[in-house]
Amino acid sequence: MIDFTDVTVTYAGARRPALAHVSFHLSEGEFALVAGRTGSGKSTLLGAVNGHVPHFTGGRLGGRVEVAGCDTRDHPPRELAQTVGVVRQDPLSGFVADTVEEELAYGMEQLGFAPAVMRTRVEETLDLLGIAPLRARALRSLSGGQQQRVAIGSVLAAGARVLVLDEPTSALDPTSAEEVLATLLRLVHDLGTTVLIAEHRLERVIEYADRLLLVQPGGAVENGPPADLIARSPLRPPVADLGRLAGWSPLPLSVRAARRLAGPLRQRLAGCDPDAYPRRSSPPVSAVETIAAAPVSMASAVPSSGPTGLRAEHIGVVYGRTVAVRDATFELTAGQITFLMGRNGSGKSSLLWALSGAGPCYSGRWSVGGRDLSAAPLDKVREAIRLVPQNAADLLYLDSVGAECAAADRAQGSPPGTAKRSLDRLAPGLDLASHPRDLSEGQRLCLVLALQVAAGPPVLLLDEPTRGLDDAAKSALAASLAGLARKGRTLAVATHDVEFAARLADRVLVMAAGDLIADGPPAEILGRSSAMAPQTAKVLSPQPWLTVCQVAAALEDL
Repeated sequence: MIDFTDVTVTYAGARRPALAHVSFHLSEGEFALVAGRTGSGKSTLLGAVNGHVPHFTGGRLGGRVEVAGCDTRDHPPRELAQTVGVVRQDPLSGFVADTVEEELAYGMEQLGFAPAVMRTRVEETLDLLGIAPLRARALRSLSGGQQQRVAIGSVLAAGARVLVLDEPTSALDPTSAEEVLATLLRLVHDLGTTVLIAEHRLERVIEYADRLLLVQPGGAVENGPPADLIARSPLRPPVADLGRLAGWSPLPLSVRAARRLAGPLRQRLAGCDPDAYPRRSSPPVSAVETIAAAPVSMASAVPSSGPTGLRAEHIGVVYGRTVAVRDATFELTAGQITFLMGRNGSGKSSLLWALSGAGPCYSGRWSVGGRDLSAAPLDKVREAIRLVPQNAADLLYLDSVGAECAAADRAQGSPPGTAKRSLDRLAPGLDLASHPRDLSEGQRLCLVLALQVAAGPPVLLLDEPTRGLDDAAKSALAASLAGLARKGRTLAVATHDVEFAARLADRVLVMAAGDLIADGPPAEILGRSSAMAPQTAKVLSPQPWLTVCQVAAALEDL
């Protein structure tokens, strides 16, 4: 179904190819996972499947890409649209209609389908994806998982036999992500659809993959069975890391497989106190010398008390008739990293935007260092609170990475190069001449984080900061945030990334339907949750371990 033959892609002005001599074959009905470091070339590989690369991106393509027998050199994306369907990270930004039913029909209208055929295919797609009850719903009223299923349905209805998905679960809560993956598996098993999916969160996807395409630095691609490649890959899900630590062979790729092997390990760990061990490893020196150059404590215990960094009282956010946040009252402690978690649509982003002063807030007060900011102008709020939003492009407005960094340094009166040095810790090697819109999602997030932190606010709010980041970038981010916390900064992180929360959180707040419903240490909130538990907790339950690092440290003491 998909054939790459000695494919090399080089963009204009690039010092090296994005892909180099890539060859592989994907059969009909195969589920393939694309993995690699941030900026390694995954998006280029995906874009080459439907001809987006090089027809729209430019650059030079060597070798041959064939999809269903069609050479993408001779068939641009509009001609491949009936064969290849593309689903992006943010489906809402790609919708063109108002309701589910209209969106499913739109692609067929553009391709000139007969009305009778369109009606039949819409009904079949609604039933296939289990979204018939949503047919008349406004697209903006759907959850993230529902929107992704509609996006998948819109290309399936048009006849796509190949689905290309670029991090489709990155902005979804664990339950919604499972719904989307279950939909994809049904298409593979029942319809023989070929699925090519890029994801950084391997723990969500790898157990379902028939094939792993591992994009290497320099553009080469290894491909083969996931169990074979993951044993020697630097990119591994936590269950595989736990397997390496315990000496299991072959390495497990799912929680179920790991639990079958975990009995002896649980016996060895019996009587150990997980809170006595760090939840993440000490970062390399280069990661510590980052945005907040300060010693980083690896202790996992939550400080019992500390100065209040931010106080919020009775915060309420309403959009029309929808209550997004209801009477939220809490305090964030300076020097702690508080994680805000919950389902898509629970109110996390609305709360952060309200506290940043850039979002609506119909009731409540909040203060930093005893200074009431609820009625302060935005520029005064930004002196105390900075937000890194989900869509990093919202804060980028200049024509190059270098210009953004230089502008941030000038605005804060910092020495030239301060923001760039911060950026290098999170996304090393990023070209200063690159336009922000040409960066990957993860690279844009790294850039915005560096710019916001360089401003030196006492309170930093981050909304899904790990979306689009590989594990190495997450580790550098974790070291940076820990360094900021140790310098007394107040940090709040809204995320669906349970593995990141497990290794970094001092405290976890959980929201549901606009309400704060839980508040406590990560072992209590995450370890006991069926939906938000990290893989290590699921494998070693009922013992309250959260990360592989904790287990490794405990085994060293035995």
